Amino acid sequence: MDWGDNMIKKEMIAMLLAGGQGSRLGVLTSKMAKPAVAFGGKYRIIDFPLSNCINSGIDTVGVLTQYQPLKLNTHIGIGVPWDLDRNEGGVTVLPPYEKNGESEWYTGTANAIFQNLEYMETYNPDYVLILSGDHIYKMDYEVMLDFHKESGSEVTIAAMPVPYEEASRFGIVITDENKKIIDFEEKPANPRSNLASMGIYIFNWKTLKDALLAKSDQPALDFGKHIIPFCHEKGCPMYSYEFNGYWKDVGTLSSYWEANMELIDIVPEFNLYEEYWKIYTKNDILPPQFLGANSVIDKCIIGEGSEIYGQVYNSVIGCGVIIDEGAIVRDSIIMNNTTIGKNCNVQKAIIDEFVKIGDCVEIGLMAEKENDTRPDIYNSGIVTIGEKTVIPSKVKIGKNAVISGVTHEEDYPGGILDSGRTLIKVV
Repeated sequence: MDWGDNMIKKEMIAMLLAGGQGSRLGVLTSKMAKPAVAFGGKYRIIDFPLSNCINSGIDTVGVLTQYQPLKLNTHIGIGVPWDLDRNEGGVTVLPPYEKNGESEWYTGTANAIFQNLEYMETYNPDYVLILSGDHIYKMDYEVMLDFHKESGSEVTIAAMPVPYEEASRFGIVITDENKKIIDFEEKPANPRSNLASMGIYIFNWKTLKDALLAKSDQPALDFGKHIIPFCHEKGCPMYSYEFNGYWKDVGTLSSYWEANMELIDIVPEFNLYEEYWKIYTKNDILPPQFLGANSVIDKCIIGEGSEIYGQVYNSVIGCGVIIDEGAIVRDSIIMNNTTIGKNCNVQKAIIDEFVKIGDCVEIGLMAEKENDTRPDIYNSGIVTIGEKTVIPSKVKIGKNAVISGVTHEEDYPGGILDSGRTLIKVV
């Protein structure tokens, strides 16, 4: 892969790590990378860091994909929605590729960046911004860059204060009174600080390149475990940029559900409607929403092209969704192009794209039980239904259940899938 001989000088470029499988989202990520998962009715998770880039004046973004990239690649395309279809720079999707007959997967966050040194070299940047593709937040990276320059930092790590009792879940930075980083702790049992690394870094280009080349033979090369400690040991000036805005890692089904529900609070902590900080996405050409004569909608986001004939309360409904007459949907996330049949009752469910649910189906109304296969993933009383699933009419599905695939009446003995049961049909 040749990036050409034309050196285009860019002050800062962004490298967006979007290869993650997101296995804690269960069936939602069985066929797509986590950053491609729908969010907030019309967006995908990756729209948030991409929009932050364009709102921060960064016009060159490399998106590193790996796991199940098709939906992500289709969504990003040539970057038109984010105004990133540039002759110089713009957005470039960077999957792993064959070199000298050897195909080499990205084995760690920093290994993915190392494999794209040539791409970065093309722009000869002064600074490289490293981002994760799977967090929901708004952040002006230009302000972080100003801090990086003013402090004389070579590596700046964005960090946010978290409650001390939660600090052991994160990489923690320990700083002096000038915000200079004096130590790190990776998921410490007894944290000495509550500043959690957000996985957002600005490196001086030379510092990053030297560190990647020095550690390139390290298996599963990772920023938190290898590159940042290497820079610290070498004595590079490193500073922490403190962020106090809304930031959500939607890595589990319950945190994903909560983040969607927070969008419909009366005063949402995370506002999708701010004029000065727009969230851009790929918009399909869709007709407006249609609300039937007997429809009831209370505290919801409803995507374009959706038709609501039933009742929807406190829910996030995607684009092209049909909720038929007599159906009641509460506290749920219904993603694009899903159909919910007549007289259904759906409570606290996450229903993926292109799902077809028959008539008179009850979802999430039974007493709660622990999931029988992955209680660590399917919990909090949420029913999870995977992409393109088909559910026959007149069945009852309990809490913490998970269903994926084309299912038939015989898959529901007595018309019931009890709480906590797993029904995954392999295609």
